[in-house]
Amino acid sequence: MPKAFLPGPDPDFPYLDETERYQFPAPEKAPGDIVAIGGNLSPGMLLSAYEQGIFPWYGEGDPLLWQSPDPRFVLFPHKLHIAKSMQKVLNKKVFDIAFNRDFTAVITNCAQIARHGQAGTWITKDMIAAYSELFRLGYAECAESYSDGVLVGGCYGIKLGNVFYGESMFAKETNASKAAFLVFAQKLFAEGIRFIDCQVPTVHLKSLGAVTISRKEFLRLLDV
Repeated sequence: MPKAFLPGPDPDFPYLDETERYQFPAPEKAPGDIVAIGGNLSPGMLLSAYEQGIFPWYGEGDPLLWQSPDPRFVLFPHKLHIAKSMQKVLNKKVFDIAFNRDFTAVITNCAQIARHGQAGTWITKDMIAAYSELFRLGYAECAESYSDGVLVGGCYGIKLGNVFYGESMFAKETNASKAAFLVFAQKLFAEGIRFIDCQVPTVHLKSLGAVTISRKEFLRLLDV
């Protein structure tokens, strides 16, 4: 098996710090969603990927896959939808919502939570370490839902310029992840975020107002 296709990050690929960049193949020329294979999850690689409309998405035992889905799922400020039932949850302060209080706990729970129709997780130990480093450097952010002081839901992603790239969320109680995400989205939009990248369509995010656009349109938006 060629070294570039060994599972996970390539230990011999150069480590790029947050000031260094890597030029990926053009996503618009990719025949499918996968743009590149190999490399590592160093800060410069991850930041380069997001800036170019790409993100890592692979499973245990797979090589490191860099993807740019077509179509793409995004949430614009004017599309954010808060159902009446969720507005009641927020008004009653069913959950204590916090930001960036415990990133490690949020990403670890996202990795461990059982998901319908999904075996295993794509949030590997390498991914947890890499995104925790981005959090330390100030690029990753999270929102948390607490109930009686216990973390019961949350979400995390990458904030670059005026775009937030959502990564994952989890819930241990009904509406816990929705509450964290909605309050977080309102905060991000108030801070000037133009849109939230939700990556691929889900029923959950569609109910909150996310819409499908082409990869071409998504890449155009990144250049605005």
